Amino acid sequence: MRAYLADINDGFNEIINGMSVIQQFRQQARFGERMGEASRSHYMARMQTLRLDGFLLRPLLSLFSSLILCGLLMLFGFSASGTIEVGVLYAFISYLGRLNEPLIELTTQQAMLQQAVVAGERVFELMDGPRQQYGNDDRPLQSGTIEVDNVSFAYRDDNLVLKNINLSVPSRNFVALVGHTGSGKSTLASLLMGYYPLTEGEIRLDGRPLSSLSHSALRQGVAMVQQDPVVLADTFLANVTLGRDISEERVWQALETVQLAELARSMSDGIYTPLGEQGNNLSVGQKQLLALARVLVETPQILILDEATASIDSGTEQAIQHALAAVREHTTLVVIAHRLSTIC
Repeated sequence: MRAYLADINDGFNEIINGMSVIQQFRQQARFGERMGEASRSHYMARMQTLRLDGFLLRPLLSLFSSLILCGLLMLFGFSASGTIEVGVLYAFISYLGRLNEPLIELTTQQAMLQQAVVAGERVFELMDGPRQQYGNDDRPLQSGTIEVDNVSFAYRDDNLVLKNINLSVPSRNFVALVGHTGSGKSTLASLLMGYYPLTEGEIRLDGRPLSSLSHSALRQGVAMVQQDPVVLADTFLANVTLGRDISEERVWQALETVQLAELARSMSDGIYTPLGEQGNNLSVGQKQLLALARVLVETPQILILDEATASIDSGTEQAIQHALAAVREHTTLVVIAHRLSTIC
């Protein structure tokens, strides 16, 4: 049962750390199903333990308590006219304490039940909260144009992070967002991904309001590579496809584009080689290239790089530049950086 619980904890940690990637590639159902299987396995193991406890342990405790009580009654019934010795008195008190143990345990279980009820209420409050709303426009993005019209955004009502932002990016163009930490660059990228509702203004992709796009149209048309890539404890292939129906040939093409194909071929099982927990078999730069391959395996109309080259060496940066040059003809690029030298 502890092994099942460990699987659940590992799964939750992986999902929480990789939430943005899971949403971006529309894999909520797949990861939810995997967590459901782990939860069901833990539930079945726990129920077996409780049944064994309920059918065997509890009746035995009750039987022993009843026998002790009957023995005490018989003892004091036979010796009612005599003097009770110290040893007998000690035994009586000891047995009385044993009779109280089930009652004490019942009280403890009641306290645990109350804690579970409170925790359950908090969980269900989160589950019943408002879901992210998407539109019904299923048409895929074609041109990749971006229009940001008077956009303002606040994580809290009293503190605007972005105010009256205007931006226009023509189809298949390249735009760089450069600024210091906390200036709102990553926030704007998250808004382009549709992660948060706008406080004011409107964002249009292909001339259509972002809020009107369906979940499928938005996730297929817009992709983002972040500074800290998420690598699952799975194979090379699984990390690129993320459960999507993508051929191995297309995976190899993406790996060739980001110059990771040679690394994959050098591994013992090729693209079926496990990458370890959080991709510990890869360097930081290789993880970044893997995240880029994950995006390029499908052809997004808009590609956002959020500080994707901030923590990598010059060789990896050249590989990323090579990959971006290969997709610029059919993709609108938005690159976010702290320094202009990173872009130029």
